[in-house]
Amino acid sequence: MERYDINDVPDPFACAMEAALSLAVRLAAPESAALDHAAVESLIETDGREILRRFFQGHLDLRALNEENSPPPREVTGRDGVPRTHRERGRARQLTCLFGTVSVTRLAWRNRGRPDVRPADATLSLPRGRHSAGRRRLAVREAIHSSYDQAVEAIGDRCGRVLGKRRAESLVVEAAQDIDAFYRHRIASPCTADMPLVIQVDGKGVVMRPEALREATRRAALRKKQQGRQARLAPGEKPNRKRIATIATVHDTHPAKRRPHDIVHPPGGRSDRRKVNPGPKAVNRWCTASLIHDPDDVIAEAFTQAADRDPGQHRPWLVLVDGARHQLDLIQAEARRRHVKIDILIDLVHVAEYI
Repeated sequence: MERYDINDVPDPFACAMEAALSLAVRLAAPESAALDHAAVESLIETDGREILRRFFQGHLDLRALNEENSPPPREVTGRDGVPRTHRERGRARQLTCLFGTVSVTRLAWRNRGRPDVRPADATLSLPRGRHSAGRRRLAVREAIHSSYDQAVEAIGDRCGRVLGKRRAESLVVEAAQDIDAFYRHRIASPCTADMPLVIQVDGKGVVMRPEALREATRRAALRKKQQGRQARLAPGEKPNRKRIATIATVHDTHPAKRRPHDIVHPPGGRSDRRKVNPGPKAVNRWCTASLIHDPDDVIAEAFTQAADRDPGQHRPWLVLVDGARHQLDLIQAEARRRHVKIDILIDLVHVAEYI
């Protein structure tokens, strides 16, 4: 007699396979033959996203099933070192990924008066909020290249309308909050004595809301507004609407021998007779910027980073600036305070734009 199949555990990927088969049937139907390529593309994009979401959900369900059926560990403890002795099944939470929203079910180990411990959360590296690492990475990448409105629109085109503007702003802020800690724990590779150490300082105007302007700038903007309409502004010109952010970077570089024609195009253009030598490449970059702190604080932080890389000052220190007088004064004052010998390089091409 043939034995009955007592394995009644459902296939976690059955829903995903059913959705994939349904899409194949729709594409093979006579009605789809009358669609243009844009309609077919939109159909595959919409239904395909749901298929991917179901595959992700099936994978999470399989992991939850394996966790429940696995032998329990000898002891589960929390950060406080207290064992969690009671196991509770079916503890679910929502996770919004690139394909939609999925449910993550896992075991919770409990002890009276203590917070729950969920080992699967650490294995999956689940975020504190609902949005996955892929969704956060996408929000940051889109926000860098455009406004928040455009970033939300781009995310909606790829993932569906699942993210608002305010939430996109918070995701970008959360992604940037550990930059300082990242740089503090990052150790630059050691360099030889003939490898220059470069410090670069610059200022960047950032358009601000009226309430965020400094008092003197705000009063100047008010006077300008009271004067009425003025002449047409040049591209990028926004007087009395900006605050200057101080940007500083420190990096190592390999010396590169270059000739004049490697930098400036000769009259008539370049020829193939002389090979152009490549310029120096920056490595081990460290960067900081601030709208809040004074420029001297940012410059001092850059010098501290440089001193950590070359405590004995065995390497040549180069400081690159665009010729701003107040930056030069602050840089020279900081070098005197630290008794550091520096060579200042001024970007003459940049300075020529103001002459």
